[in-house]
Amino acid sequence: MINMKDLETWLWDAACSIRGATEAAKYKDYILPLIFIKRLSDVFDDEIEKLSDKFGSKETAYKVVEQSLRNPETRLVRFFIPKEASWQTIRTLSTDIGEKLDDITRLISKHNPKLQGVIDVISFNASVSGQRIIGDSKLSKLIEIISRHRIGLEDAEPDVLGRAYEYLIGKFAEGSGKSAGEFYTPKEVAWLMAYILDPKEGEEVYDEAVA
Repeated sequence: MINMKDLETWLWDAACSIRGATEAAKYKDYILPLIFIKRLSDVFDDEIEKLSDKFGSKETAYKVVEQSLRNPETRLVRFFIPKEASWQTIRTLSTDIGEKLDDITRLISKHNPKLQGVIDVISFNASVSGQRIIGDSKLSKLIEIISRHRIGLEDAEPDVLGRAYEYLIGKFAEGSGKSAGEFYTPKEVAWLMAYILDPKEGEEVYDEAVA
């Protein structure tokens, strides 16, 4: 299982791969969606692997899962990742990477409406004055670095994405002239709030700051 030290080294290397292409405060905008997709893809592979024991093969399990999407009550997986949007496919991209990544994020969002506005908020193909913000060569390096670690069900703690977000914010927020505290609530404060509120199952929280 990936530990915090390995996670920080991983994220630092990912940030270095796009250094100079955009300001440091925006590194997370490109790194986190890809890590999210990696997590989704690895977890989906794990779920298909488990279901293959029941249905006889991975191919059959995939088809059954795909058919189950027609009825939300019969879904067999947390999130469905089409083969053309899997991490294995992403690693094979060699041309028009930015454009294809945008297509992949939209495809994943289409199959998983809950992810709309989560992984498709940034365009990997965006440009300024006709110049790509992050070119294909840097995106290719970033993809390979993110491919270093598996982050499936047994490979990382459930909050690996939250940990990654905290690290990137804390490490690179200073580059924008702001402190990390202006971007997220430190986990110690979050825990204190949870203890004070003492939430019970079925209760909901209304937060005007959450969009």
